[in-house]
Parts: sequence; structure tokens; C-alpha cells
Amino acid sequence: MLTNKTAVVTGGTRGIGFSIVKTYLENGANVAIAGSRQETVEKAISQLPKYKGRVMGIWPDLCAPKAVAQAFSSVKERYGSLDILANNAGISSRTSLYDYTLEEFSKILDLNLKAVFVCSQAAARIMKKQGGGVIINTSSMVGEYGQPSGCGYPATKFAVNGLTKSLARELAKDQIRVNAVAPGVTKTDMVAALPQELVERISAGIPLGRVGEPADVANAYLYLASPMASYVTGIVLRVDGAAMT
Repeated sequence: MLTNKTAVVTGGTRGIGFSIVKTYLENGANVAIAGSRQETVEKAISQLPKYKGRVMGIWPDLCAPKAVAQAFSSVKERYGSLDILANNAGISSRTSLYDYTLEEFSKILDLNLKAVFVCSQAAARIMKKQGGGVIINTSSMVGEYGQPSGCGYPATKFAVNGLTKSLARELAKDQIRVNAVAPGVTKTDMVAALPQELVERISAGIPLGRVGEPADVANAYLYLASPMASYVTGIVLRVDGAAMT
């Protein structure tokens, strides 16, 4: 589905991001894994030996426009294009409002929102020159419903939804599609570490009766990046088993 395409996946070293990387590689794309540190990126690449030559690593500060632009240019130079940007990097928090520090709020705002803006801008500049591309942002179910603590996280996801819809309208004339995927509870390392009893209790509140797998989210990323979604832009695609509805 993605043969001869090149993707950058931020936060691609583990969890949902790493599943997106594998799914894109399995479907023919070249992939640049963007992580926070060189060692984590190289560790992720070492787990993909069968794709040697089709996967590379970058580790720019995602909030630094020049560093991101240089890293994305290196991807284009290696593979000839930059067709897909998966803005997946992000951090969460469960801190109560009464204990929330401005420093913690700013840290979440930087990676979850500012980095999406910086990376989207850098990718769009390349995509416009080459005649189009796809940007996909990771939102969250709490970007619609909120959550009872850690207000910074849902606030950034609400903002990502707004950024997604706005960029979809702005960049359509340049043949750049912009969408978001909003996962529900997904079996990442954090969820896998929870007691089974708690996981079962969470699952009971989800109409499909289970938490999501990283592959469930990655498949949504695959669809939105592929020609099958050629007329789809400006949507926030929920992948949550109908949770909270």
C-alpha cells in the first residue's frame, strides 16, 4: 500500500509509534524513526534487521525548527522524497490541578503540540515542492472527552484536533492531506504493566470488550497514509472500541 513512499514517524521507538513503523515497512515504505535519543533509535532499528536499507534514524529536538528541517532534509536526500509524516511523539500526565507546576504543563505543551506544529511545518515545506503528501497526528479519546486529572494532556490533544482540521483546510491546495488518529486505551508498556484485574475492569467499559492493540492504531495510520484515503482530510479518526459513547 505504501511502495516507493517515505515516512517519518516521531516517537517511533516503542509502543504505538514502533507499531506504525513496522506496519509502514511491511507495506513497502521507507521509514525514518525519530526518537528523543540516538541510543533508543538505534535499539529500535536493531529490531528490524529484515528492513536494513529501508529504515534510518533521526533524533532532532522536535521543538527546534532548524534541527527538524535538517533532519527531514536528510531523509529526503536519502530516499528521494518525504511523503508521510506521522506526528506520534507525546507524553502524558495524571497530576492534579492543585499540584500541577507550570514547568510540567509547559513540557507537555512542547512535545504534544509545539512539536506537531514544528514537524508539520518542516514536512509541509518539502511536500509542497514535491507535489503533495500526508500528515497524520496522534490525538486521543481524551481530546474529545477530557480526563479527571492531568489536564495538560487532554488540553494538548484538543489543540491537536484543531490544528489538524485547520491545516487540512490550509494545505489542501498543495495536495497535502492532514488527519488525526484518536486512540482509546491501548496496550502499550504502561497498560501492560497494570494488574490484570484492572485491565479487565477497563475492558468491561469498552463496548468491544477489550483494550486496543498497537496494531489497531497502526492500521488506521496505514489507511490514512495510503491511496485508499485519497479523498479523506481533516478528520479525527477514533480507534477506541466505542469507548465513552
